[in-house]
Amino acid sequence: MPLLSRHLVAFLAAVLRSPATVGAVAPSSPHLAARLAAVVPRVGEPVVVELGPGTGSVTAAIGYRLAGRGRHVAVEIDPVLVNYLRAEHAGVEVLGGDAAELERLFAEHQVSAVDAIVSGLPWSLIDADTQSAIVDATARSLRLGGCFTTFAYLHALSTTRARQFRALLGEVFDEVLTTRTVWWNLPPAVTYVCRRPRAIRPGADGRSGAAG
Repeated sequence: MPLLSRHLVAFLAAVLRSPATVGAVAPSSPHLAARLAAVVPRVGEPVVVELGPGTGSVTAAIGYRLAGRGRHVAVEIDPVLVNYLRAEHAGVEVLGGDAAELERLFAEHQVSAVDAIVSGLPWSLIDADTQSAIVDATARSLRLGGCFTTFAYLHALSTTRARQFRALLGEVFDEVLTTRTVWWNLPPAVTYVCRRPRAIRPGADGRSGAAG
């Protein structure tokens, strides 16, 4: 089966298994994937973490940008997609688990001082407390100068949960940039690029702030 067909079949199967956790009507387009992956450093051996990779649209874009350098870790909650990603992206460390337990997963797999965290999580389906826990954990895991990026669908920006999530990003990060709309996506989306974590609540291990 061609790669594109396998990709779509895997996506549709995930929607049927758990529509409440997918939060999308189609995989991220190459245009949105490239926009999200743009925060991955072009030089050095960066550590890049991907949250909610799904069927791997953004995974492929990150891999293209890394070009064999560094360490690419993906955290996926769906066990079927975990196996799919491991088969399709052999160079990626795919961790099966919930992003709400991000720091435990990082500790178990020796992931620290992350250069970039790229999220495809469906924030509109995640309650406020869990959103806060995940975003705080990402901020604590970034090395100095690291970056967190995620996206939001254009049509949903005015909803209460979307506004609350954008406010949360502003509370946790000193700089939050909203990029121009990616029209070639279904539905159209914007991305948030977040840098310089503020002083935030320590996690379960007592860590606070960005890694050095």
